[in-house]
Amino acid sequence: MTVTCPGPDLNPRQPRLRAPAGTTDSHFHIFGPTSRYPFVVDREYTPPDCLPSDWGHLAKTLGVQRAVLIQPSVYGEDNRCMIDSAFQLGVPTRMIVVLPFSTTDKELQQLHDAGARGIRFILAHIGGLPLSDIERFANRIEDMGWHLQFLLRPEHLVELESRLARLPTDFVVDHIGFVSAAGGGLEQPGFQALLRLFRGGHCWAKLTAGYRLSTQAPPYHNMAPFVQALVKEHSDRLIWGTDWPHVMIKGNQVPNTTDVFDTLLDWVPDEKVRNQVLVDNPQKLFSF
Repeated sequence: MTVTCPGPDLNPRQPRLRAPAGTTDSHFHIFGPTSRYPFVVDREYTPPDCLPSDWGHLAKTLGVQRAVLIQPSVYGEDNRCMIDSAFQLGVPTRMIVVLPFSTTDKELQQLHDAGARGIRFILAHIGGLPLSDIERFANRIEDMGWHLQFLLRPEHLVELESRLARLPTDFVVDHIGFVSAAGGGLEQPGFQALLRLFRGGHCWAKLTAGYRLSTQAPPYHNMAPFVQALVKEHSDRLIWGTDWPHVMIKGNQVPNTTDVFDTLLDWVPDEKVRNQVLVDNPQKLFSF
């Protein structure tokens, strides 16, 4: 069954958090126009058009100055919408793409020149690249300075832990690995697997989508212990993003994205660490 998603709140409030210079939205999507960029038939959700100008208004309101576009599952391996949108955002932009392994070296270089810096494996939705390509892609992109990105569930972290731990290149886990506040606390197997990977040399995590992980209202206080456990291990490998336009929400209402930004005041109260998460870490990971 394909879910029709509501649109985002296009009237973000002024944030309480003052964005430091170089603040980066490290995770968001652009959709549409649908007439130009059709979705794959086999998909879980159908979003409305959410255009570069819409995100641009959000970025100006929040004080975001750099962007990382993420290829969503509904476009499969067709990255055209994202590539075209990157030139319209008006800020320095990087991209995370979804590609078949048959992509040529020349095509990879062209994508690099356009701003691509990683390849996304989507396990949490239907479709996505085959898991057999994880190691092959990691070896192939290592010298390019790219990384792998994983949208997965806690059980996938447990299943893939040993493989991910051996990767020669950096990899990023979206949305704190979809570990939920109601899933058993810090000792739950998925989060413990994430912590072990985080203690290694290549794992990064995104402090994103608290509204997916908690049934509480913003700032999702019951997710703060998970974030702070990660901060204690490696504050230099955490990044943040809006997850705009907030598709596939189950249970909670679509948030005003300003609340997603202000959540960092609760999750990461130390200003120095927060500036790492918003500025320094994405600058390093995405080579801005």
